[in-house]
Amino acid sequence: MASQAGVRPYYGDLHNHCGISYGHGSLEQALKRARRQLDFVSVTGHAYWPDMPVDDASVAHIVDFHVKGFARLDRLWPGHFATLAAADEPGRFIVFPGYEIHSFAHGDYTIVYRDLTQRPILKADSPAELKPMLQAEAGTGAFAFPHHIGYRLGARGINWTSLDPELSPVLEIVSMHGCSETSIMDRPFLHSMGPSDGHSTVRHGLDLGHRFGFLGNTDHHSGYPGSYGHGRSVVYAGSNDRGALWDAIMQRRTGALTGDNAHLFFTLGGAMPGGEVEAAADQTLRLEAVAPGHIDYIDVIRNGALVRRVVPEVEASPIDGDSAGLETIVVLELGWGARGRQHRWSGSLRVEGGEILSVEPRLRGNEVVSPLEGDADGQDEDEVFLDGNRIGFSITASSNPNNLTPAMQAIAARVRLGSDARLVLDANGQRFEVTAERLLGGALAANLGPIDSPAFRLFPLPRPHQWQWQGKIALEPLRSGDWVYVRMRQANGQWAWASPIFCR
Repeated sequence: MASQAGVRPYYGDLHNHCGISYGHGSLEQALKRARRQLDFVSVTGHAYWPDMPVDDASVAHIVDFHVKGFARLDRLWPGHFATLAAADEPGRFIVFPGYEIHSFAHGDYTIVYRDLTQRPILKADSPAELKPMLQAEAGTGAFAFPHHIGYRLGARGINWTSLDPELSPVLEIVSMHGCSETSIMDRPFLHSMGPSDGHSTVRHGLDLGHRFGFLGNTDHHSGYPGSYGHGRSVVYAGSNDRGALWDAIMQRRTGALTGDNAHLFFTLGGAMPGGEVEAAADQTLRLEAVAPGHIDYIDVIRNGALVRRVVPEVEASPIDGDSAGLETIVVLELGWGARGRQHRWSGSLRVEGGEILSVEPRLRGNEVVSPLEGDADGQDEDEVFLDGNRIGFSITASSNPNNLTPAMQAIAARVRLGSDARLVLDANGQRFEVTAERLLGGALAANLGPIDSPAFRLFPLPRPHQWQWQGKIALEPLRSGDWVYVRMRQANGQWAWASPIFCR
């Protein structure tokens, strides 16, 4: 469906941090990490906080590192454009400049410039002040989007009364802070800043009549854009170039992801996600989903109500169910071991009796946010590469810090397997072999040594109907003001959201 519409998904992170303000890691390393698993990126500097609580002694430590971080960005900002330009590669990896403004009154905003032309940090106290300043400086080449919107109003959550659709065609609904779709999600707000509030959610904003597209970004603070599981944006564009990506964002042709590079796409009345239709438009919703793993369910949400739930395991409708051989997803997860330790994994994963079609690294950065928590950068020499039917890797994985927080590193691959296919894993001098038939029945786990040693897991292989779905869904007649979006949950806990389509 996306191909027929002349677009395809590109994956990126437009909100994350490193040492150019307060945060950890060099800009150069952040860009290197981004290129490893993203199509586009903007590395964000912390720039300004007009209503910072400077007179409250109980938060003086927070004020201190913000003031120092803002000053650092002021010093480094002019020169950082050359670093961005050196990393940018049209058609392969697109880099956008960006910075952030905090606000109790209006919520936090990330400002993104389209071009790599050196431009200033514009410090405004409100979106109403920021908009004309950006237009005067960059014309249509800048926008600003609210992020971690779910915090309550007055605690750096979104202020719906000051949201401007021209300034902010999209907003961020998920990041390491949590998910702001609804009041209750399986990704709650756990940061010290507090819980989420129902009037700061996406559903409430859409109920108020606002029209915006969805973004997901990491808000990672240790120089690791795209850190797996923190958040990611998908943009549907004709090509991976600056102008095409920018135009797609302005048209809200976007989606939000938590981790996996999923494809979730729908049309309604001829419109794509982010678009608008007339009330008399065709009521048939056409849906296409391709997940990098088992799909749990796909929901159609209309005006805040769940109007259809698709469970592919029950209602099979694969896109490529008749292709030669078994097309499926292989996922290798690396980590575990004794608490507080790291292990260097070196080796390869080879397919015998099949072919590897593509590879998707699923790499995580360190879980450090505040500078008061210590440094968490370290030299990064991780590598994942495809060589024919062999995936080579050299990756450092930390043990899980507790029984609820994953720290594993992973590699996913889309493969086509014959009836007698097998996978051969060489890891740190040890060889493990397993048949595709075995993995169709369940995951395979093993340790490199005795109990508490590093371990790996090969996920169960999904059959086509378990990781793909296509179909048509009939809706009740559309009314003016209606909005419809779709979301998908995978069995591994990762989510995807496609931006709403709005009825004029």
